[in-house]
Amino acid sequence: MDEKKRAEIKTALAKHVVTMPDGTSLPRLGQGTWYMGENPQMKDKEIKALQLGIELGMTLIDTAEMYGNGDSERLVGEAIKGRRNQVFLVSKVYPQHAGLDMISKACENSLKRLETDHLDLYLLHWRGRVPLAETIEGMEKLRKEGKILRWGVSNFDTADMEELWNTKNGKNSVANQVLYHLGSRGIDFDLLPWQSKHNMPIMAYSPLAQGGTLRKQLLNDPTIHDIADKYNVQPLQIALAWTIRSNNVIAIPKAVQEEHVLANAEAATIEFTEEDLNRLDQVFPKPNRKMPLDII
Repeated sequence: MDEKKRAEIKTALAKHVVTMPDGTSLPRLGQGTWYMGENPQMKDKEIKALQLGIELGMTLIDTAEMYGNGDSERLVGEAIKGRRNQVFLVSKVYPQHAGLDMISKACENSLKRLETDHLDLYLLHWRGRVPLAETIEGMEKLRKEGKILRWGVSNFDTADMEELWNTKNGKNSVANQVLYHLGSRGIDFDLLPWQSKHNMPIMAYSPLAQGGTLRKQLLNDPTIHDIADKYNVQPLQIALAWTIRSNNVIAIPKAVQEEHVLANAEAATIEFTEEDLNRLDQVFPKPNRKMPLDII
């Protein structure tokens, strides 16, 4: 990819942003790290991929203590050495570690593995048995101590968000990370509108339908191919660009190969017409009723 194209990508990523409740602007495209750090032979390639993404403007990096039992966080820590001030760093806590007796230690362990003194965003990975009020109290304590700058949740459906919102200090949550892609649009019915109404962005994990038949459909669908030909891009770039078509969704695809990092970043330069979006809606329709929240 030539320098002119890279400059175009950087401009697009800087232009297409999501604004957090506190006014912080983030690129609509970040980087996921699920399964990274688990194969020592891939380590150098994975670090270089993350660093390339940062250079292009995909400065949000998402990880979790669950990923590789901390190995993903260790890898991210190496990748962002000397670049920490360029990165919006997100990690997630296990639900069984989200009580007042354990959340501080879990956070400290993540910070050590990431070799940083704070997280920009700390998420509850999914709901467990710990009462929301207790997790919120723990998150607020970490925030006051400066160990995290913001907190949020993951895999919360609309009812969960309502409960969170109506719990003391629950309105301080700034994001909800859920599965969302062109082949999994359940949140378009109620969760995404709820989040928009409450000025809380969605973080879309697996925006390229990680594995399975849905990914094949995104790769093989004739309409996607036709639109991809129109913009001279690949079908999965169309799927990714669709996910970040609005200003309230941040997508966090994972990429290890340099060409995949570049392809993901290039998706930010695609500007759909209404006709494009209508055609995609016809093939991958928005649900007309409440759907269970998809979770991987």
